[in-house]
Amino acid sequence: MALKETWNLKDLFGGDIESKELEEAFHKSDEMIDEISNSFDQTELKDFPKIAQKLQDAEANLGEISSFIGMWQAAFYSDSRVNVKYGQFQDLYLKLIQLEQSWGRKLAELSDDEFNELLKNPQMESIQFTLKEQRKQAQRLLDPQTEYFIQKLQQDALNAWSSHYETIASGLKTSYTDENDQNHEVSAGQALNLLDSIANPAARKNLMTNYEKMWGSAENLSGDTLNHLAGARLTEYQAHKYQDFLDYPLELNRMSRKTLDTMWHVVSENKEMLVKFLNRKARLLKLPTDKISWQDQSAPLDLPGYKSRQLTYEEAADIIVTNFTKFSPKMGKVAKYAFEHQWIEAEDRPGKQPGGFETPLPVSKEARIFLTFTGSVNDAATIGHELGHAFHTMQMYDLPLWRQNYAMNVAETASTFAETIINNANVESAKSNAEKLTLLDAKMVNAVAMFMNIHARFIFEKDFYTERQKRIITPAELNKMMINAQKEAFAGALDENGYHPHFWTSKLHFYIDGVPFYNFPYTFGYLFSLGIYAFAKKSGDNFEDQYISLLRDTANMNVEELAKKHLNVDLTKEDFWQDGADLIKQDIDEYIKLSEEFI
Repeated sequence: MALKETWNLKDLFGGDIESKELEEAFHKSDEMIDEISNSFDQTELKDFPKIAQKLQDAEANLGEISSFIGMWQAAFYSDSRVNVKYGQFQDLYLKLIQLEQSWGRKLAELSDDEFNELLKNPQMESIQFTLKEQRKQAQRLLDPQTEYFIQKLQQDALNAWSSHYETIASGLKTSYTDENDQNHEVSAGQALNLLDSIANPAARKNLMTNYEKMWGSAENLSGDTLNHLAGARLTEYQAHKYQDFLDYPLELNRMSRKTLDTMWHVVSENKEMLVKFLNRKARLLKLPTDKISWQDQSAPLDLPGYKSRQLTYEEAADIIVTNFTKFSPKMGKVAKYAFEHQWIEAEDRPGKQPGGFETPLPVSKEARIFLTFTGSVNDAATIGHELGHAFHTMQMYDLPLWRQNYAMNVAETASTFAETIINNANVESAKSNAEKLTLLDAKMVNAVAMFMNIHARFIFEKDFYTERQKRIITPAELNKMMINAQKEAFAGALDENGYHPHFWTSKLHFYIDGVPFYNFPYTFGYLFSLGIYAFAKKSGDNFEDQYISLLRDTANMNVEELAKKHLNVDLTKEDFWQDGADLIKQDIDEYIKLSEEFI
């Protein structure tokens, strides 16, 4: 069966950003919010369950709209009509935030006895954890009028600067000369995808040079954007009495500082094995030195007697469905349905946003996935990653919406677990040492990303926010901060001329308004998923039910409680994290051994 590489949007608001169906959805959301607001002042304790349900319904409706607008923007990156719809969404979202804050205040005003009585209500029992979070968060709120103006101003501050970055990135283009001396003009998104797939070192370096220059040409605009976005965020933190800029990101991820510090300590202590891997990769790539440059992290190997496999979209789908099914028939079923019903936007074409994501559709009770498929084995793993998100999402739809609001770190656990399944299946299916080495290399790209690339992002952002509390940071200083972060995170593995100083300009994650510090949750999810994978290997036939049980609890407790309940491990101790690092070392040891014959 031929699969289409574009997603189906026709079933969502008529499939158009200016459809009457979308306008009707906006109108419905407005009415839902007004209905709750108009009756809110007369709310008594007995009315709380009904209000809670109506709030969740309003959040779901607006969430569906938000997902659709985000999908449209990703697929049609330069369509300026998106900004109008996003502004319309922001106006409604502000009304909803005000309503949610009023709800939180109502919870905070209850006596302890009244609140405990509410928690015992059968209609509220399943959302007790969320209610406790909402009550606690409400204690940070200022008076309603001040909160209104804070959120209103953020539309033209935090949210606006994030949107402004999208405008900057969508208009950028560069070019490169391939191994046949042919020149190609590409968008920023296409260039990023090509950096992961070009085998020829000279062509890859030429593209990286031009890519760096392209983002350098935008450094003043991007620098203004990043500074003001961070300034808006820090001002709001101050207003809500957060003592440290990491307190809110950790709160969002339901994660303690001790767990974060323990994780990064173990990562730092295990850099040597990855430096060894990257040095060996540099030799296999026949680079001028024994060290890689930035663009070589994900470069495919070109080994004698072996040509890297190029997959068709149908082949990638078959690999994913088959191997998901081995671990969980339900995972395989969700993946098969997603491919056959066009949940995935995978077409390689100009004008698309860089990167990839999965987005839930809480009203339709479906999901959609965005990425660009170029035919590499890595791309198959990326699709697997996003389908892991979709599987997680689909296991939650029968729960109340507030039980579906899992944090980013556990979201990345489900996706990285799915990606690990595909990477390991690819390695195990290798027909020769050369193929196995190539596939191990693709698998280790993830380890490098989580232990080094993501760590560099965290170090940079932590340094940036520390200084931004005092003053505006210039583009030249941001470049220097980024190089220093890459030096520390890569532990000397990068060539002296191989850094990417404008990575802060090029990386969308630094400019996301909704989730601050969009980095450490990835490393958490990666290492946590390795623990789940080892658990799956031991569990046999019982794994599927246990895994789904864990996923369904991801919005119902903090991560330390989640790990203790479902894996019986303590995340504040180094042992768990080191076990994950040891699994990576096993792959690197095999990589070094297999590579000897190709040096």
